[in-house]
Amino acid sequence: MTDAGVMAVAVFFVAMGAIALVAPERIVAPFGTAGLTADGRNEVRAVYGGFGVAIGVLLVVALWHPALRSGVFVAVATALAGMAGGRLVAAGVERPVRFYPCWFYAVVEALMAALLLAAVWHPGG
Repeated sequence: MTDAGVMAVAVFFVAMGAIALVAPERIVAPFGTAGLTADGRNEVRAVYGGFGVAIGVLLVVALWHPALRSGVFVAVATALAGMAGGRLVAAGVERPVRFYPCWFYAVVEALMAALLLAAVWHPGG
């Protein structure tokens, strides 16, 4: 199951990245960011788009290259845990008024980090 979990995380990143590259305003709409400028759209394309696709591809490559597996999975899990942690800090500074998007994405990021760490601790499957 752990390899399937890694693939699910990879698909999430590639899908998010593809949407960000094609329709950047769709990515930030849940956060109440309307009417991005050209610079804003370019930033979303870079950070969510290019980075997301690259991370998704890297996860798939790491599945097939044992020498990369642990390092890639731990690095991406750490990044995801940092994102979830950042949301917790943000929620402490400005309390979210709804579950979505802050708490929802904190849970998703924490679960994806856990899946990647499980793949390190229990390879294969």
